[in-house]
Amino acid sequence: MKYITLVAFLALLISCDSSRVYEENKDFDQPFWVKASVPEFTFNIEEPADAYNILINVRNGFEYPFYNLYYEYDLRDSLGNTLKQDMLELILFDQKTGEPLGSGLGDLFDHQKPVLEKFQFPYQGEYTIAFTHFMRLDTLPLVLSVGARVERSVD
Repeated sequence: MKYITLVAFLALLISCDSSRVYEENKDFDQPFWVKASVPEFTFNIEEPADAYNILINVRNGFEYPFYNLYYEYDLRDSLGNTLKQDMLELILFDQKTGEPLGSGLGDLFDHQKPVLEKFQFPYQGEYTIAFTHFMRLDTLPLVLSVGARVERSVD
């Protein structure tokens, strides 16, 4: 009974996030991100006049071998046309101290960073964002999941 109450309470907390339009995380089958694995996230925009923030979610292990993660995003419309594309950097650990950044529990850490801020979609409809890592290793150890969040920009 306590478990059911806890799950219901957590669901209530999550549903209170009024700015969120979409959020999904994809766990990798193994504890690494292979460059050929390109997580894609498809979402619907109903009010293109509004400004939106798009964020990347990354979960990594403490033993991740680098302090950062270079990645490319590709935002496409429903016809497959690229609207925005860029390479960005996500800092996972403090460069000087090696302390993990983000929120963590045990040896797992979650990071959320803006990819695009105050972005206006050209029209109502379906959009897809895809992420590819751009690190030197083809197989990136201890990256456990990647996700996307789309939220209304509030000023």
